[in-house]
Amino acid sequence: MTRAFCVAALLAAAAPLSAQRGPAASTSHVPADVLALACAPAITTDTPAMPLHITGGQEATVRRNYAPGDLVTINAGTRNGITLGQEFFIRRVQVADRARVTPARPAVVRTAGWLRVYAVDEAMSLATIEHACDAIESGDYLEPFVLPEVPAAADRKPKAERDNYAHVLVGIDLRRSFGKGDFFTIDRGSSQGVAPGAQFVVYRDKHQAQNFLFELGEAVAVDVRQNTATLQVTMSRDAFTEGDYVAQRK
Repeated sequence: MTRAFCVAALLAAAAPLSAQRGPAASTSHVPADVLALACAPAITTDTPAMPLHITGGQEATVRRNYAPGDLVTINAGTRNGITLGQEFFIRRVQVADRARVTPARPAVVRTAGWLRVYAVDEAMSLATIEHACDAIESGDYLEPFVLPEVPAAADRKPKAERDNYAHVLVGIDLRRSFGKGDFFTIDRGSSQGVAPGAQFVVYRDKHQAQNFLFELGEAVAVDVRQNTATLQVTMSRDAFTEGDYVAQRK
């Protein structure tokens, strides 16, 4: 059976369609803070396994970018355990200068959105884009979808640790400056005692002798991994930039 025939059969079996599109993406009823966290960046020190990825769309012309409601092809089917209705995050790795991902040169994991499987055969599947955080591209990889829980920051604010600083790393699309509400990453995680909801103070060293660090603002940990964490800016007096110091309140 040819690939073209397989696609046509999947579409015919799924439902009557116009212009080979999946069902329109429904309006999300997910709270805005959960949506923002689901789209937030993470840091990786290894190149993730990417067995599942988007291989193209279902239009008369070749496209590389997709939006909610578009029908896309996945390179896996029932032989790989794909079932109707499954949902997946759509992600890509972002690294400066196409460098190799290492602990010394970590990369950003960008969540571009998520999709729902619409029709399946043995080797391939069709899916509808449900939500887009950014442009979704051919080649983006898939991971199981679970909406995150937004951690609550503790009411009490103990003093920030001194002389045990993490550092501001990059954010979405390799951004290097951040303001209130933005997400950024740091080089500390659960191995260093960071937990979701942990509160931080962000400082800048102006490299002036016999002077205090300048307190830029505050942030809260919203996603924590072994040696890295994603923080959200809760208050800023000035932009946070890559390399600024981050101290946990303990």
